Order: sequence, then C-alpha cells, then structure tokens
Amino acid sequence: MSAAALVSIALLGTLVGLVVPLMSRRFATADARSWAFALPQPIRWPWATPVVGASVFVGLAGAAADDPALPVFLAVGAVGLVLARVDMACLRLPDPLVLVAGLLALGGLTVAAVLSGAPGRLLGALGGAAVAGTAHVLLAVLPGSRLGFGDVKLAAVLGLPLGWLGRDALLTGLLLPHVLHGCLVLGLLAARRVRRHTLLPLGPALLAGAWLAALLR
Repeated sequence: MSAAALVSIALLGTLVGLVVPLMSRRFATADARSWAFALPQPIRWPWATPVVGASVFVGLAGAAADDPALPVFLAVGAVGLVLARVDMACLRLPDPLVLVAGLLALGGLTVAAVLSGAPGRLLGALGGAAVAGTAHVLLAVLPGSRLGFGDVKLAAVLGLPLGWLGRDALLTGLLLPHVLHGCLVLGLLAARRVRRHTLLPLGPALLAGAWLAALLR
C-alpha cells in the first residue's frame, strides 16, 4: 500500500475517532456503574480517541493491504471503537451496535468472498464466529464467571473477520483478549485502583485482541 493511501486511511481513522465520543453518548447509560475512576488521567484526554482511531485504521491497512475484505475490517473497527468507549463508560455492549458490527462483517465478507472467488474463506469466517461464540458461551456459564452475554455476542461477531484471516488469527484472537484483560486486572489491583470484586469491561480487550491478532497473523 502506498504512503498516500496510508495517510488517507489515517485521516479517515482520525475522523472516525472524532465522531466516536458523540456516538458513544447515545448508547451510554447514565445510571450504570462506571469504572473510569480506575484509569490513569492521560487515557481520558480528549485527543486519545482520534489517535486510537488512526492507529487502528493504519494497523489494519498495513496488515491487510492486499485483502479484499480490508473495507470490512475498517468498518467493523469503526463500530468497535464506539463499543469500546461505551463499555468503558458504563460496562455494557449495546445490542444494536453489536448487531451493526455483525451485519457489516457478515455482509461485507460475503461480498468480498463473491468478488474474490473465495467461498472457502467465507466458510472459514462462519466457522470462526461459531467457534468464538461457543467458546465464550462456555466461559460465561462457568461458576463465578463475570463474562456477560454482550461479551459473548461481540466475541462471535469478531470471530467472523478472524475466521476469514485463518486458523492462527482466530486462535490468537480467542486467547489474547483474556491475556490482555488479565494483565489489566493485575495492574489495577497492584496499583490499588480497583478491588478484587470490581467489575471491569471485557469488550475493549476483545476488540484490542482481535486487532492485534490481525496484525500478528
């Protein structure tokens, strides 16, 4: 991918990042318990979201520059930024947003498979969604689990692009979010910013893990 194309995608990600706070306010609930007090102040700076948006878009463009599904990855990434912000604000993953991400992924990957003549990759995407969803359902029903079914739905949606990228990306995308989340929990506990029973959002870790899996494939 040319430098000009990467700059354009970075600008697009920045614009998406500027819109994310406005969109997230429409879905965040004012009465939900927030854990934002646990975050270091720099993470809450207003320019953080545009920088994250640009980074997410450039990373995906660099990792999947020749993939016909790149526009799908960018679209799901844009919705994912809103989901992450809402989950961090009020510990919920709104069904309408998860549904939009799922429809964008399924519809976009179907079109990409038809245009590229690769129906096998679409089957891989569907299999990835089934594996990711089933694995997180099993985790959610374990005794003492704090995994919500919003997380299960998001994991299944993210299984679509991960399955499209292949088995290695899918496995990495299944494991890495929980490693990231565990490290975050341990770090916040060590810093005494949360207590043992404080509820923390998993959605951002699911999204970050999927993004990193796409980059590391």
